[in-house]
Amino acid sequence: MTEREFVDFATVRDKLLEAIERRGEISYEQTMALQHAEWKASASGHPSNEIKTDPAVFSGLLADLMENEKLKQHPEVSSKIAELSPLTVADVRVIIASKRIAMDTSEIEEVITVIRQHVL
Repeated sequence: MTEREFVDFATVRDKLLEAIERRGEISYEQTMALQHAEWKASASGHPSNEIKTDPAVFSGLLADLMENEKLKQHPEVSSKIAELSPLTVADVRVIIASKRIAMDTSEIEEVITVIRQHVL
């Protein structure tokens, strides 16, 4: 089984911009992906409207989230949390519910503390 790599929207944006520089153009689908990535990587595309995503912040946050005993079993959930950077217990619960990860409020608050250390 191959290991999956997770990237944030800012990385997608940067890679597509590099492709434009190298090739001079990109496909329609890539253009649509670029527009979406540019919006999501901006502060206005973030749910809290105050956090502009950065690949280094995403990578560091993802690494720290993967140290959590319950989250390390679900790298796709850790990636989603790192990308969205939820700052409320309810928002984290929505994300972890997709894999039925059981975390009590204090565990979720620890996750939020890790997020705050990276993004605020």
